[in-house]
Amino acid sequence: MEASFKCPKCQNSENEIGEIRAAGGIWSKIFDIQNKKFHTVSCKNCGYTEMYKKGTKTAENVIDFLTR
Repeated sequence: MEASFKCPKCQNSENEIGEIRAAGGIWSKIFDIQNKKFHTVSCKNCGYTEMYKKGTKTAENVIDFLTR
């Protein structure tokens, strides 16, 4: 993903990889559990960012809940 990324806005090939987590439903919002995970690829030139969904494991969700 990182090597083949070319920004659709400015055609730059330099990028930065990151990760973002988000709550997915009413119960996860109430208990502040981020059970949705996304990988991000951001252009270093203009900041354009694409997000790709990544699955989370049950153990990650339990640890997230216990550490809040």
